[in-house]
Amino acid sequence: MAHNQFELLRQRRFLPYFVVQALGAFNDNVYRQAIIGLLFFMGVTPEQRTLYTNLAPALFILPYFLFSGLAGQIAERLEKQKLIRITTAMEIGIMSVAGIGFLLQSMPLLLLALFATGLQSTLFGPVKYSILPSVLKPEELTGGNGLVEMGTSLSILLGMIAGGLIFVLAGQYGPVTAASAIVLLAVTGNLVARAIPRVEASAPDLKIHWNPFPESLRVLRLARRQLAVRNAILGISWFWFVGTVLTAQLPTYAERFLGGGQTLYLFCFVLFSVGTGVGSLLCEKLSRRTVEIGLVPLGAIGMTVFCVDLYFAQPQAATQAGLTVREFVAGGNWRVVMDLTGIGLFAGLFIVPLFALVQSRTPKAELSRVIAGVNIQNAGFIVLAAGLGIALQLGPVNILGITVPLPALSIPEIFLALGIANALVAIFIFSLVPEFFLRFLAWIYVSLFYRLRIRGVEDNVPDEGPALLVCNHVSYMDPLVISGAVPRPIRFVMYYRIFNIPGLRWVFRAYRAIPIAGAREDPAVLEAAFEAIDRALAEGELVCIFPEGALTRDGEIAPFKPGVEKILARRPVPVVPMALTGLWASMWSRRDSRLGRLRVPRRLRAPVQLIAAPPVPGESASAASLEAQVRALRGDRP
Repeated sequence: MAHNQFELLRQRRFLPYFVVQALGAFNDNVYRQAIIGLLFFMGVTPEQRTLYTNLAPALFILPYFLFSGLAGQIAERLEKQKLIRITTAMEIGIMSVAGIGFLLQSMPLLLLALFATGLQSTLFGPVKYSILPSVLKPEELTGGNGLVEMGTSLSILLGMIAGGLIFVLAGQYGPVTAASAIVLLAVTGNLVARAIPRVEASAPDLKIHWNPFPESLRVLRLARRQLAVRNAILGISWFWFVGTVLTAQLPTYAERFLGGGQTLYLFCFVLFSVGTGVGSLLCEKLSRRTVEIGLVPLGAIGMTVFCVDLYFAQPQAATQAGLTVREFVAGGNWRVVMDLTGIGLFAGLFIVPLFALVQSRTPKAELSRVIAGVNIQNAGFIVLAAGLGIALQLGPVNILGITVPLPALSIPEIFLALGIANALVAIFIFSLVPEFFLRFLAWIYVSLFYRLRIRGVEDNVPDEGPALLVCNHVSYMDPLVISGAVPRPIRFVMYYRIFNIPGLRWVFRAYRAIPIAGAREDPAVLEAAFEAIDRALAEGELVCIFPEGALTRDGEIAPFKPGVEKILARRPVPVVPMALTGLWASMWSRRDSRLGRLRVPRRLRAPVQLIAAPPVPGESASAASLEAQVRALRGDRP
């Protein structure tokens, strides 16, 4: 198991897959930019070049609408390494046709191959993301997705640069160079794909429905079944919307408002792409190797702030022209540089946890089809973003005799509108699923006040299936610390009077906490709690209880109550003993008076530790034995 995301790049279970998907993204963009180079090489008119730049994206994205439903089914049915070999072999054939198109300088043949490239990408898309939960542990998902997003961003960037330089550097040999490059890259991808270990099919008995249209609707419904997953997918599609609107404006923005040209446009694109890559890589460190959806609001806030500031950085048209990158930077335009990099960085923080959430909370037998649904929705948002970006610059338009009163916005005003729209969409998503925002607040609190050290959680908390977590109870912040250390979602059992505190009840309900009462206080609430715990375990969830029944009053561990035995008598699932240390001195323990708890802790970034022992069979676990194990884990560190 990798303890650092970069260690995955030395392991066969991840490295060949990472190289294949990066090569695919690189080759796609080399090909598309080389076609533009060929148009200049052939000396076609600007009108013909404009026709291509509008037609090519439509041809590439059309297969996502038509065939994603089929692609999701195929990705479930076939062994995944075999499917990757098939799609990379398809790429060899497609790029061979494209190579002939370059040699013959035939645009119809190149556009046909471009459509086929979109089809190949459609087939590869579901397996690209659904393979990760099969080869990575839950605590590696965020880091693995961060590497994939970083690799994709940089591959797109480098592919655009390499494809754009082919005809510049090769001159009269440009067509031969372009044909050779794309075929060689495709062959390399297929050879590397053969090193990917075998990954069994997630649903080998799935019956494939070949009619693409009803199947596309079916996978879209499948992707919307779970509320958190549905809204994570909405967030992913919104990421593509923002990225499309932003990057589509950069060529004209660099020329009209920054006073540069093609080179300065590429520099702007580099800033955004590198920022996205850095943000993607930061996710694992910031999330402490868990699927930390609390980073999503942070990413949304950052994207909004920098989009809005990009408007104020350069709201008026440039008074100069032909600036080089050096002249642009030397001219004190650091604010534009910061804004474009910041948008990319926070976009990386936004997208990676969303993909990790979809992968971690979707059944493996459905994940490829759900990813197919994601791709359909993404394609729709990309088309909408491209059309809206054009329409907002044209002003009022006439559609079938009806005038649509769209405002005529400048490009900086589009950036401002994008930032405002991003804030509104984020608020909408977080209002539907408060878990995102609540995790954000919890992440800020734990990161600000504690230095959390985790021992044994990765090895001892099951990656899937039910388990009961038992832990000593030191402070009111214990659930936040535990949920921040365990990659999987946890159902916490809590005292019903705290659960029912006015103003906080909605928070606990959003966390799906289970209220419990003492047998003498409210037997009905107690029985309902046991039923809810049993139901959660039956559905394969993690449930955490504090068997002491209350916060410690002296820093020591109180005797465990027999309720844990009643839970295991109903459903003898594995039990993971856990111990918290370092929280007794916090302001949320009972060390001080009620007023004293409101003081600032004596030490910011105080060291806190969560230790987990190997699971104990539920059939043999008892309250006394579990108490002894938790005491041993904690030692004499309150």
